[in-house]
Amino acid sequence: MNRYSILWADDEIDLLKPHILFLQKKGYDVTPVISGTDALDKCQEESFDIIFLDENMPGMTGLETLEEIKQVRPSIPVVMITKSEEEYIMEEAIGSKIADYLIKPINPNQVLLSVKKLLDKKRLVTEKTNHSYQRDFQNISMAFGDRLDHEDWIEIYKKLVYWDLEINQTENKSMMDVLEMQKSEANNNFADFIEDNYKYWLSGEEEGPLLSHQLMKEKVFPLLKQDDKPVFFILIDNLRLDQWKVLESTFTEYFVKEEESAYYSILPTTTAYARNAIFSGMMPLDMKKHYPNLWVDEDSEDGKNNNEFEFLQEQLSRNKFNIKSSYNKVIHVHQGRQVLDNLHSLLNNKLNVIVYNFVDMLSHARTDTEMVRELAPDEAAYRSLTHSWFLHSPLLETLKMLAEKDVHVIVTTDHGTVRVKRPHKIIGDRNTNTNLRYKQGKNLSYDRKNVLAVAKPEEYMLPKVNVSTSYAFATEDYFFAYPNNYNHYVKYYKDTFQHGGISLEEVIIPYIQLRSK
Repeated sequence: MNRYSILWADDEIDLLKPHILFLQKKGYDVTPVISGTDALDKCQEESFDIIFLDENMPGMTGLETLEEIKQVRPSIPVVMITKSEEEYIMEEAIGSKIADYLIKPINPNQVLLSVKKLLDKKRLVTEKTNHSYQRDFQNISMAFGDRLDHEDWIEIYKKLVYWDLEINQTENKSMMDVLEMQKSEANNNFADFIEDNYKYWLSGEEEGPLLSHQLMKEKVFPLLKQDDKPVFFILIDNLRLDQWKVLESTFTEYFVKEEESAYYSILPTTTAYARNAIFSGMMPLDMKKHYPNLWVDEDSEDGKNNNEFEFLQEQLSRNKFNIKSSYNKVIHVHQGRQVLDNLHSLLNNKLNVIVYNFVDMLSHARTDTEMVRELAPDEAAYRSLTHSWFLHSPLLETLKMLAEKDVHVIVTTDHGTVRVKRPHKIIGDRNTNTNLRYKQGKNLSYDRKNVLAVAKPEEYMLPKVNVSTSYAFATEDYFFAYPNNYNHYVKYYKDTFQHGGISLEEVIIPYIQLRSK
């Protein structure tokens, strides 16, 4: 254990000698002083790891001393000790950013607990987290040998996300390499699971998970029928489950979670397919068949998601909803401000859809911009950037206003994203699409290992541009690369966040239903 130094200020310090001896026996260096002035002088002369301040000292009070110390040593944790239980003193101390608050009479173990909580927390959390993950590692690995269903895979992915977040908070992240290995093993098995089951879910031969095209009917439409409250459906494009988890605490400051679950994105896990499926309530093959004027093929130069509101209106009409609705796509901050400014009128609608494209734009910017790559070199940093954006976005301001209204709020996404690390060579004609995680085209040539090959797109409810069109989906953390200029291509795209293929991160995505407190 590190040899920590403690400064303890109390005008009755002699009465605390048993406590000081107790801490010294536990390996702490304790410097006693009898006044706030002495404490301030010591702080200016020496560096301490933690300070104990008696609130009721003659001369400078504990609160006055605290204010002075924070100006000299703002990062040192200060523990306030007082005989008084008066609320205003507690509020003053908390407002002054104390680290802990103890009420006399205190016992040595109480003091020791406060010290450990403030100084040894990281070490203790690291030890506990590593031990707990090592124990769960075996359970997760053994599960891969079982016959898992779609709900089992959701639970496994939730566990992996949980440990990712927990291990990331440890001091040296020593178990992260082990976790990455287990995530890779999970994605390998998950790809096999999708290959074995996906097309049978679509045909109805097997009971499957909730998929993109079923989301509105199963989750949103029941709320439209439930009561007269407006429903706000907020879709944050490209939001992974781990990103939701770092945003969750901010949401729950203002809302109560009525439901938190996950559903499966359809293939390909891209905006053009998955998000259109959400709003149309159809698989891509049916969209092209029934709404050729709204569906946009891969070979078209037109935007693939320009008709989402029209698709939504058609789905509402098919399901006999004669309601007022709105659709807002937010790409730039000023558009988010417009939604915020217009919120009062949106409350007159039964259904309001708000699509936020920031996270998707962040993943693309990380690929194209060296500075963003430096800011987000890994998943933890990517989560942090997402969190920072959210805290300063018009979306949070919108949610704060909605929290004051009697409304239903849904937060979800259309697909996730995965950090790609390994290239997979593929050859296609010039009309083959550019996505790195899936390819659609004629005469595709590639090694079938680590790829889900779809020779018959209709089995996957996918449209064909021509008779010989096939699809290929990258699995795990692979990305497709062309042999031409191969090394440059690999260097440019390796370690970027991509979507369109098959991984837990792309396919299993969050759905949250909220109500205001």
